[in-house]
Amino acid sequence: MKQYCSKYDVSIKWYIMTSRENNTETVKFFEKNNYFEYGKENIKFFIQTELPMLNENGKILLETKSKVRKAADGHGGIFKTMLNSGVAKDMQEKNIKWVYIGAVDNILSKMVDPLLVGLTIDKKVLAGAKSLIKACPEEKVGVFCRKNGKPSVVEYTEISKEMSEEKNEKGELKFSESHVLCNIFSIESVIKMGETNFKYHVAHKKSNYIDENGILVKPEKPNAYKFESFLFESFERLEEIVILRVKREDEFAPIKNAEGVDSPKTAGELYIDFKNNNK
Repeated sequence: MKQYCSKYDVSIKWYIMTSRENNTETVKFFEKNNYFEYGKENIKFFIQTELPMLNENGKILLETKSKVRKAADGHGGIFKTMLNSGVAKDMQEKNIKWVYIGAVDNILSKMVDPLLVGLTIDKKVLAGAKSLIKACPEEKVGVFCRKNGKPSVVEYTEISKEMSEEKNEKGELKFSESHVLCNIFSIESVIKMGETNFKYHVAHKKSNYIDENGILVKPEKPNAYKFESFLFESFERLEEIVILRVKREDEFAPIKNAEGVDSPKTAGELYIDFKNNNK
């Protein structure tokens, strides 16, 4: 982002949402690295809200004998968190008009894109998003669609095998426009979504807990349910959004797994390729 600050002679603020579990470590990492010379005054951290976790019998899990086990409430919770933490108000006071919201696990995420901003303004809509062509039916990405006439996304955990493999008359995947969590929202829409309740989706996860005897249990397989809301449900609250298709090699290097596909190793290789091709 530094090059854009210089290019446009502006100070682009960077708001970083952390979790209760990693906030202290994240802040210390930035401090240790002198905020990567971006300027401490340009960076603000805020902590994501959480929801209780349940075991497979529907009982609330405990983190300690006196503390309920909680987990982050999904990327859809960012709007309420921005509103309740004062981040949205801070943006308004700084006269920020547009907010880019991107995922931490995509190291090629282009956080400043004049094309996306300009396109969104030109089309007179309150939000824009980027897409790229799905690599294969099994790729773990949500896909854009229309639901009841409104822009929407079907998450990969909820799309049927038949729907993910459906082809159009050209023999291409019918649902191929991937939502890769690269979005821009007007500050007005951020506040509106912060005042809106999204539905929660259930995710089966592995989680440590304290059992009825006060003993710490570390399961080897998923044993608990967490509840998440999804950011893209905000699209359904809007009449229309802009979708900009981008090149995968330019803007998508995800880190989803420790090893193999979409791992730090593959993301690092994609990043090096990008740098070499854009010298």
